[in-house]
Amino acid sequence: MDVTRRQTLVGATALAAAPLVGVASSTAMAMTDKTTSIDKQAPSFYRYNVGQIIVTVVSDGANTFPLQEGFVVNTPVENVRKALTDAFRPADTMTISFGPLAIKTGGKLVVVDTGMGEGAFASSEGAVGQFNTNFAAAGFDPKDVSTVVISHFHGDHINGLLRADGSPAFPNAEILVPEVEWKFFMSDEEMARANTERMKTVFGNARRVFDQGLKRKITPYAWDKEVVPGLQSISAPGHTPGHTSFVLSSGSDKVFIQSDVTNDPDLFVRNPGWHAGFDQDPELAEKTRRRVYEMLVSERMKVQGFHYPFPGVGHIEKDGAGYRLVPVQWSPNL
Repeated sequence: MDVTRRQTLVGATALAAAPLVGVASSTAMAMTDKTTSIDKQAPSFYRYNVGQIIVTVVSDGANTFPLQEGFVVNTPVENVRKALTDAFRPADTMTISFGPLAIKTGGKLVVVDTGMGEGAFASSEGAVGQFNTNFAAAGFDPKDVSTVVISHFHGDHINGLLRADGSPAFPNAEILVPEVEWKFFMSDEEMARANTERMKTVFGNARRVFDQGLKRKITPYAWDKEVVPGLQSISAPGHTPGHTSFVLSSGSDKVFIQSDVTNDPDLFVRNPGWHAGFDQDPELAEKTRRRVYEMLVSERMKVQGFHYPFPGVGHIEKDGAGYRLVPVQWSPNL
């Protein structure tokens, strides 16, 4: 039978279109399936390689609250509103993200900081405390965590050490904490000297987590030491006395895990001289910030920010009197 060129083209067009019909039908069925939620975000985790090490950023959610005078203590709130507006963000609210890490290194699963915890998930109506759900969605089991490394003792970094019922969230893990931070916050004398409600709350919460929850079953670590394979602790005081950053390295590849050297990058990366209201020693925190960021610029090292917009990995470049965060391009592959 003779097949004309026109018939061939028509047939090819039909074959090419056929799979699209199936996809469209499947999509329509999925959208009408009552078990499929289309008004929720997908589980929030993101993976990338540092040499042979796999890093998974596991979102704990984000907290949105009204911007008030005193969020930045050494500049008028109007300047903060302008910085937010310049970043195409609402001028009257702050949204702060939380990004703990799960690291596969040396054949072990290591968690760096833990988020707000299960209790906060209920009280915030799911805005924060998402770590456990996203951790499971990423294919991890808390029972398989061998080590949890804590950067400092603020609640958004330690509360996830406990389940909602107060039991340990990582039952088989060794809990590593900065020895300088431990010495300060476990000191009865320092706790007695706390003279603001905020600091009293930080002390009380640390005692709740480490005394009541973990029965002080922790291991202190020193600065400038390899705490787990490939992860070196770096002194970064100011935000708290024992605040710690890390360098994760494998081969020639590195990422600087800055913890809370800065909070929101549109404010404190752009304006490194601004002091956040939750920095315990603002002047020292600024010195640390400038030292760290000059190093990141000089070495062109990637940086992972706990409070940077998800997934929080990028580079820092000099920008006038301050700096600018340049997010790393999203990659579908490891």
